[in-house]
Formats: sequence, C-alpha cells, structure tokens
Amino acid sequence: MSINCAAVDRLIDSMSFTQKVGQLNQRLLGWKSVERNAAGRLVASDELKQEIDRWGGLGTLYGLLRADPWSGQHWGNGIRPEERTEAIAVAQQTVLERGAHGIGVLLSEEAPHGHQALGGTVLPTNLGLGATFDPQGVQEAEAAVAAELAASGIHIALVSGLDIARDPRWGRCEECFGEDPLMAARMCEAIVTGMQGEHRSKVGHGGVAVVLKHLAAQGEAVGGRNGQSAVLGPHDLHEIHLPPVAAGVRAGALGFMAAYNDIDSVPCCANPWLLKDYLRDQLGFDGIVMADGLAVDRLEDMAGSIPAAGRAALLAGVDVSLWDEGFTRLEEYADDEQVVAAVDTALRRVLELKAMFGLLPEDGADTAAIAMPSADAIAQATADGREQAKRMAREAITLINDGQSAATLDDIRSVIADAQAGPVIVAGPFADDFGCFLGDYTAPLPADEQSSVYRQLVARLGEDRVLLAAKPSDAPADQWARSSTVVFVCGSTSERSYDSEFDDNGAAKAVTEYGATCGEGVDLSDIRLPWRQDDMLGEVAALTTAPIVSVAVCGRAHVLTDVLERSAVTIWAGYAGQYGPQAVADVLVDGADMSGRLPVTLPAYPAAIPVRYNDRQSAAHVYKDAAEPILRGFGYGAGSLAAVTFSEMHADTQSHPGEVLVQVTAHADDHGAAGAVNLFAHVSGGRRIPRLAMLVDSVYMDLNAGERRDIAFHVPCDRLRDVGDGQVQVTCTLDGDSTHTVTATLPGEY
Repeated sequence: MSINCAAVDRLIDSMSFTQKVGQLNQRLLGWKSVERNAAGRLVASDELKQEIDRWGGLGTLYGLLRADPWSGQHWGNGIRPEERTEAIAVAQQTVLERGAHGIGVLLSEEAPHGHQALGGTVLPTNLGLGATFDPQGVQEAEAAVAAELAASGIHIALVSGLDIARDPRWGRCEECFGEDPLMAARMCEAIVTGMQGEHRSKVGHGGVAVVLKHLAAQGEAVGGRNGQSAVLGPHDLHEIHLPPVAAGVRAGALGFMAAYNDIDSVPCCANPWLLKDYLRDQLGFDGIVMADGLAVDRLEDMAGSIPAAGRAALLAGVDVSLWDEGFTRLEEYADDEQVVAAVDTALRRVLELKAMFGLLPEDGADTAAIAMPSADAIAQATADGREQAKRMAREAITLINDGQSAATLDDIRSVIADAQAGPVIVAGPFADDFGCFLGDYTAPLPADEQSSVYRQLVARLGEDRVLLAAKPSDAPADQWARSSTVVFVCGSTSERSYDSEFDDNGAAKAVTEYGATCGEGVDLSDIRLPWRQDDMLGEVAALTTAPIVSVAVCGRAHVLTDVLERSAVTIWAGYAGQYGPQAVADVLVDGADMSGRLPVTLPAYPAAIPVRYNDRQSAAHVYKDAAEPILRGFGYGAGSLAAVTFSEMHADTQSHPGEVLVQVTAHADDHGAAGAVNLFAHVSGGRRIPRLAMLVDSVYMDLNAGERRDIAFHVPCDRLRDVGDGQVQVTCTLDGDSTHTVTATLPGEY
C-alpha cells in the first residue's frame, strides 16, 4: 500500500503531544489485553481500555498471541489458532472505537525461529538454520512463517539474526546463525526478503515487517554474560558484527531492535552514532528502531532518572519502546524543543509503517478499515510452514564423526535394518525428550505433534526392537549385552517449565538442577555437557560392545571431546525444531544424507575458549595442558557433499573488476549430493594482522547422480583489501582442504 504523506502530515498536526507519545509506546503485554468473559468469549481487558484512554490511541501491541511459560499462556488458557481472528478483532476494534483518530494498532509478535503462538510453526533455531548454509532455504522457510503471521493479522515479526556467536558461554548462542559474519549477513537478507518480499512487495500483502535483532555486538559481551559490555574496537565491530546489519538494510528491513549491551560503555539504545550516524546516514535505513524489552529503563543509572532515560533513548534514535516506563514519561518534556522534534520524527516513521498495513483512515473516513484474519488462510499457511520446518530440520543435521571405532555409519544402518539383529537401545537424558529440540522462545505444541528419537525409532522398527534407557540402570545387563546398536541422545535444552522463575524481561532467572541449560538468561561458566552426561556415556560404553551413535542436541558449542572418543558416530543436531526427532530417524533408518556443516567451532576443552575460526591468532599449542584446543572447526561436516570430488580450481583477478573470481569443477558420484561448498581466504601483505581465515563465499549445490558442474565464487576485493594499502596476497581454500587451494595477488592503489 502506498503512503499518503499528506494524510500522515494531517494526522501529526491533529494530535496532542500526549497522543503522539502514545503512538511510540509498546508498553502492554498483549496477552493481558484480552480476557474471557463468563461465556468464554474473548473481550477487551480493562488494562487495554485504560491504556487506549490514556493515550487517545495505541501505537504497538506486543505479543497478543504469544504463548510460553513466561506469559503463562498454554493450551488451557491461551489463544488457540481458531481464536486468532476473534482476538485480533477484539484488539483492533477496541482501539478504533476508543481512540481519538481512528488509527489501528500495530501488532508485533516474537518470531525468532517461527511464530511463538499456540499452533505456530517451529523452525530450527538460528544455530540449526546456520548449519544448513542454505540462505535460499531459509528465505523460503521464513516466507512461510511470515504468511502465517500475516494471515493471523500480525504486522511486525521480531526476528533474531544480527547476533554473532563469539563465546559459547553465552546462553543466546542458539539465536545466532553461527560465528561467521558473511553467513549471518546472507541469512539476515534471506529473512527480510522472505518475510517482506523483494523491495518490500509483500508488506501488507501476505507478508510482515521485520524487526531484526539485536543491534549490535551482543555476542561480544565480556565472558559470554548476557547484555554486558562489548569491548572491541571499531574495526572488529564493522568486520564481525555490522555486516548482518548492512545486509538487512540492503534487503529493505523495516525495523531494527537496539540491544541491551553497551559498546565501549555506550548503551546500544542510547548510542546516536549506532542508531543515527551509522544506521541512517551511512546505510540509508528509513524504518523504525525499537528498544529491547525494558532496555530504556535500564538507562536510569546512566541518565539519572526514568524520564531522562526515555529522553536519552529517543534523542539517540529509538522510535518505539518495549514494555518500559521511560517513553511514557516523555510527556514531561513537552517544552523541550529537541524532544518535541524527535517525537514528531519517530511518529512519522510509525505512522508510515501503519499506512503500509492499512491502519490509517482513508481520506474522508473516520477510522481505518482493517481486514480481519481468515481461518482458511491461517490453516494453509501453517501447513506450509510445517513442510518448511521438516525440510530445514533435515538440512540442519550434521555428521561430525564417522567410523571412530571399527563401525561406520553405513555399518550401523545395516545393523539397524536387520530385523534379526539385537535390540536398539536409545539412551541418554534426551532419549525420549521432545522439548530439547525446540529452543527458547517456543510456544507449547499439542501432544499429538510431539515426538522424540526413541518414539521415532519405535514407530519405524517396532516396540519389540527398540528399548528406552534414559539412565544406564533403566535397561538390564543382559539387554545391554545383546544390544546391536546404542543411540545416545545428549546435549542441552532451552525448554522452560511453567513453574520456572523469570526476570522482568522474560529471561530465565532461576534454573532448577535439571532445567534449562541454554537460552536467554542461561549463561554458563562450564560448557561441558550438563548433568554429568560424559560420565553417563562412559557407563553406557562399559555395559555394551555395540557401536554407539551419539546425537548431540545443542544450542551452543558444547565440549564434545568425550562424546567423539566413545562413539562410533556422532551427529550434531543443533536445536532442529519440532521435526528434529524425525530428521534423526531419517538419517539412522532411512539413510538420509546429512548436508549440514558446523556453524561454530567446537572447543576440545571447557576452558580453552573462546576459539573462532576467524581469530587473528591461533590458540593451538598455547595452553600447555590443551595443545589442540579445537575439536571440530567451523564449516566441518563429514557428510556434506561426501559424494562429490573437485578439480580444476583456479582464480581470476582480471576479467571481473572489483572481485576475485574463483572457479572449480564439482563431480557427483552415482548417488548425487546436496550441500554448501565454502570458500575460505587468508590475506597477507597489509598493515593489519590478518585473520587465520575468512569465509568469502558459499554456494549451495544440489547435484544429480553423475552430474558435473562448474562453480563460480565471486569474492569482492573490498573484503580482501582491508589489511592495508599495498599488494595483497590471497590464498583461497575450498572447505579447509589444502589440496584445493589457489593464490592470487591484488594490486595496490586501492
């Protein structure tokens, strides 16, 4: 929908200062804005009515459909899929009836890896999506999520994507696409294009506005401590943490969320360089900036008071608040010319966004004519989202160890397929667990959609063949002795219970002994597998001579050294989403390929961290007690394109100005293959210490059996010339394989 600028101007001129401030607020928790009457119908709550009356309208309403332990909404009391239309109608009609200008309310929802609502699609978390190295696949999956949101009457999706996993102690690593800025940038572009369409073509037409979070450098927080200081220089800020931001702007993102952390002591939501000079002036961003939940109020110590905190955030470039009181106190600055001007600027952005969704009254009308959700459209979009979630779960599964003992994965598959072989024992704390695959920010799923690795194997092999032993003592010694295969499901979980304790922003506050071990608020000082799982695996190994397949369900780079040593095969599954158990069974029983690659570096020891593939100095042979601190490197995937060989690699610096063209030929064997081919570079010859390696391009391939294909990598020289102003030598390596390496020299004078 086109924006009528004159109509926006008239609305701004007609509003009081209080009404203007009200349009910048997102203070209400949406699930508290509707309630059920005695007949069980949804009606507007007094809290919603009072908020509208206070401001003469409502700017943005957060989380109307959200369901999870923090909100307290579940299948017994929350808004079910078939009730979304009713809930949206109640909220919008109440705002239109009680508001002063006939303006609808923007509805925002959490969608970090699917829609956080009852019945919503649950994709793998970003770390799992990052393992696919498949931006096109992510774009299609996010388009399906956006279609569900739009069909449900939602306008804004709050989507993680900007954060870079720099320290595995940080509980929010699961929200990162990995440790590499190029892949994160491509995934952010995929999110925006999928949800908003090319050139924002789907906004208001089956798509939603994306607010990318979190801006910026949150993954750099000292010690992996959530929301704390990011201590880094401007060069690394631009090279590691800002590429996803720039990619989001290029793709047309309509929003960014300012993060909790500070960068060199300046809080992100009060950083005019970040939110104005860089984001708007340098990148040309024209959408809204939203503060993270209660982040404005957290400026009180810096600003001196809650009202001053609201003023500081507004003048730094924040347009829309989230749950805080600071923006509600902007009324106290009605005589402050700076604040008045900034409020009008932010208001214009909010109203222009509302215009895209038809939330402003048309010329001559008293109120906006807002289309209500369609139950059929919701059902179709949800079904499409489920198919995308299945596909992305399969792509995320990553083989990180094969044939550690005499048995290979192919050997184990043969044994599993042999109905006459001994029992398959599914062991480990997550053997019959579903929630471990889902990640943080996930609504509860209905019982008939829940599964586990154990249940999936039973469904395919039969109850007589598959035994459950969450603890070694759960199976008798004779069954362990007879077992033909052991599947050990280990890792971590972000699942919260409904009796958990939470901080005021929804982060985990108190974690029980066997509660969440990852997610927001669950930073760890020890990244070994929790609950003594290494010891448990040792007990299992002592009870059986059968080969062990370990399935690591992880939201961070846990230390898996003991797991690899004791397992014939190790599969890394990230948090693969609601279809993660099926994807694992597809690999073990159906022989599905594993195209995933590790999106993070796995450390070999718990204290030899952080280690990243793109560090400037190697950590090898530095620690006297941990000479080789890396267990598996970024991009590792033993199953990725295993059926493909490469030849005829060469580099061209002449025919394409401004870039290095690297070409190689791929040959598939008689099985065919799919997966990402990654090109890494090491640059030398400048004035900076070069990174050990940089991912400079990645091409996702799907090769038919016997197919031969030429692959071209396009590497912008700007990515390579950062090190200085003389001749630069670039060594390009294919997926860390020293047998496929080319060297090129870039001239000086750039």
